[in-house]
Amino acid sequence: MYIYNVTLNVEESICDAWLKWVKLHISKVLGTGNFMSAKLTKVLVEEDMGGETYSVQFLAKSREALDAYYSQNAEVLRDEMAKKFGNNVLAFRTELEVVEDFFITN
Repeated sequence: MYIYNVTLNVEESICDAWLKWVKLHISKVLGTGNFMSAKLTKVLVEEDMGGETYSVQFLAKSREALDAYYSQNAEVLRDEMAKKFGNNVLAFRTELEVVEDFFITN
């Protein structure tokens, strides 16, 4: 499995509006059919640049599903955020390959 991680630094003055918007955006990304789930988290480390930092992690079904997202959907969905929020939101994207999951068993 693969995790498509998007870390975003959001200017404080638009955080509330961005949070409402990003929840709908996550639904659109999941609606592409390329991901099994998503998790929205707030980064608890203060950034020198200010603002609030969030991470959205999408769990891809496969490498092929992630590649299909890139080729079929990513550009349009990224442009939506750029048009709505401009430079008030900075995004950094990474891919993670899940090597193994560990769980507590009782």
